[in-house]
Amino acid sequence: MSDKALRLGTRRSKLAMAQSGLVADAVSQVTGRPVELVEITTYGDVSREHLAQIGGTGVFVTALRDALLRGEVDFAVHSLKDLPTTQPAELALAAVPEREDPRDVIVARDALKLTDLPRGARIGTGSPRRMAQLNAYARSHGLDIETVPIRGNVDTRIRYVRDGELDAVVLAAAGLNRIGRIDDVTDFLSVDTVLPAPGQGALAIECAADNADLIAALGELDDPFTRVAVTAERSLLAALEAGCSAPVGALADLLADGQIVKEMRLRGVVGTTDGTRMVQLSTTGPVPQTHDRAVAFGRELAAEMLAQGAAGLMGERAH
Repeated sequence: MSDKALRLGTRRSKLAMAQSGLVADAVSQVTGRPVELVEITTYGDVSREHLAQIGGTGVFVTALRDALLRGEVDFAVHSLKDLPTTQPAELALAAVPEREDPRDVIVARDALKLTDLPRGARIGTGSPRRMAQLNAYARSHGLDIETVPIRGNVDTRIRYVRDGELDAVVLAAAGLNRIGRIDDVTDFLSVDTVLPAPGQGALAIECAADNADLIAALGELDDPFTRVAVTAERSLLAALEAGCSAPVGALADLLADGQIVKEMRLRGVVGTTDGTRMVQLSTTGPVPQTHDRAVAFGRELAAEMLAQGAAGLMGERAH
């Protein structure tokens, strides 16, 4: 490989730039080459519609992938939860670095926790998955909340709380960590309360499938445990035939005996956004040793969820 700068395609948001900056530094270290960020505007960045209305799947990804295919950038960084579950043959998922905290968090007024919010509290989120689980939790714990659909970047969402329009907003811990705003969090939501989106907290590094040298170099950043976990989560999502705007949560935990990882537990949930009907299941087995086994792990749990009526809870199924 030459010493010419590598071009990293990234969205323009503060979070995307922060994520891409971290990856750029790591890639420079493993390749010895400078990395320059190439800012690309995606449809999801300019549309003011709610994600569920514009199809969720791929709205932040397509423009980056197009730039890759046209050779305008050498590789791209995505939030893994934004990636459609079908991988284009022309592009390689070269690396999935070690995952950040996958949990969702609350940023609430007066430093309140979820269970301390007043009756009728208005909680903002653009995610049907978060709405479904928060409403189900509130229903089962005697809380009175209203989930309010919102759009916007992290700063915009937190401002809704600071300005008094909302009592709280739900965000991803990973994103706040990466932009240095984790101190704004007033409550970390247990994954037993709200299961994260499949792949939440993980990044995806993509490049052209025919660039073997770059694939090998980027592969140095791959974390095999993160990859096997998110592969199982995304396989579950794909088998439910749901897009990334569907009310589906999934998390694969690697269970260790001392220092040795022995098993993987995969949990999945799907529900109606009002929280009245939920299907939540889990499965545990040996850590998958291959990509195909990880895919099968997710598919098997999805099949059990579908047998319990999951398909009827997702509204429009994405094809």
